Amino acid sequence: MRIPRQALAAAVCAALTVTRPAAADQTDSAVFDLSLRGIHAGTLSIGGAIKGTRYVVSGVLKSGGLVALVRKVRYDARASGTVIDGRFTPNRYEEDADTGKRQSQSVMDYRNGIPQVKTYNPPRPPRNGDIDPATQGGTVDPLTVLYAALRDVPQTEVCTLRVFMFDGRRRSQVVLAAPQKAGDTVTCLGEYRRLEGFSEKEMAEKQRFPFRLIYRLADNGMMRAEEIVMDSLYGKGRLKRR
Repeated sequence: MRIPRQALAAAVCAALTVTRPAAADQTDSAVFDLSLRGIHAGTLSIGGAIKGTRYVVSGVLKSGGLVALVRKVRYDARASGTVIDGRFTPNRYEEDADTGKRQSQSVMDYRNGIPQVKTYNPPRPPRNGDIDPATQGGTVDPLTVLYAALRDVPQTEVCTLRVFMFDGRRRSQVVLAAPQKAGDTVTCLGEYRRLEGFSEKEMAEKQRFPFRLIYRLADNGMMRAEEIVMDSLYGKGRLKRR
C-alpha cells in the first residue's frame, strides 16, 4: 500500500493575495500524523522560514504504522523563493522520493515564474498528453503550496486559495473557499482537481478530491492549520497536527 501523492496534494492549500511586502519574518515547524481509513499511515514533517521577501522550506513524508510494514515510503523535498503579501513564487524545487519499489529525483528551477525541469529521474518515453513546462508560468511547486497552507497565517488570509500546481509532469488546481467559523476555529471547504499530464487511467479513476482544512486561532493571534480531512483513492484520509 502506498501513500498517494494525490491525497497529500488534496490537503494542500494556501492563502494567496498580491502586491505588498510580507509584514514580518516568521519561522514555522510542525509534524502531522497521516491516517487512511482510520489507520495510522505515516507522518508529515515540515519546517520553513520567511525573512523579508525570501522563504525556504523543507518537508518529509514517510510511511509508518502498519503501512510501513507493507512498504516503506519516503518523500523528501526542499523549496525556496520569494513571498509578497502571502503570494509565493518559487525559484527552486528539489524532490527525492522512494516508493518502496522505485526511487526518483526531480529538480525544477524557475525563470520569470516559469518552471525549468532540470532533472526528472528515472526518465520515461514521451507520451500523449505530456505538458510543456514552458506553458506552466505562474504555477507553484507542491512543497511551496503545502508550506503556504500549513504555516501560521493572518485571519484575513484564511480560505482564499485559488492556485495552479505543477510537479514537473502534472498540472492540477487547488481551490479553497467558504469559510465556516465556530468559536476559535475556521473550516475551509476545498477541492484538489487533476487537470493535465495524468494518464487516462488516472483521469478515469478520479479527477476531483474534496477536502476540509481546519484552522484554530493560536496564541500569537494567527490562524494555525490543525487538521485536514480529504477524499483519497483509498478512502478518507486525515492529517492531524501533533
